[in-house]
Amino acid sequence: MKTRVMAAWIGAAGVAFGAWAQENPAFQASLAPDNALYGRNQRIEGVALSLWGENPQTALAIGLVNGSSGESAGLSLGVLNYAESYAGAQWAFVNFTSGDCSGWQGGPVLGLLVGVLNYTGGHMSGLQTGVVNLSGKLSGLQFGLINYTQTADSGVQIGLVNLIAGNSGWFTQWPDEVAPGMILANWHF
Repeated sequence: MKTRVMAAWIGAAGVAFGAWAQENPAFQASLAPDNALYGRNQRIEGVALSLWGENPQTALAIGLVNGSSGESAGLSLGVLNYAESYAGAQWAFVNFTSGDCSGWQGGPVLGLLVGVLNYTGGHMSGLQTGVVNLSGKLSGLQFGLINYTQTADSGVQIGLVNLIAGNSGWFTQWPDEVAPGMILANWHF
């Protein structure tokens, strides 16, 4: 009798774990978004290894091209990272987030912690380290050769060319903001 009860509990636990694993897979392997263990709409919570992968995820994503759809988070390591909305670190030669990004966008150029191009179409809250850094709105630091943001809440740019389009004029709001464009450093608080 005890054996049957124990077997029933183990079986029920196995079914429950299997159902949970189907809802939230901990591992994804992908050659391309449509040639993967799980479809591109399946949320991954764990590790994603891919040549080209695309899923909503809270994961460590390692691949040549890492795509994160919907609200995603984690660490993406690749040649190209793209996302709709991302929280965490994107580390590649090119990092592209169409919406908001919270965290760090950078990469491995010349052994430094900079990417070639970092782009956030919405609100970038955190750090961008790249040759070229672009954002719609900045709360944080852009460090690169060319830095651009449309507006800044509380942002600093350090680089050769630093542009904050929303700054009102040349030193008119000093010390809260510097200018729409400046060499070496620019900010808006």
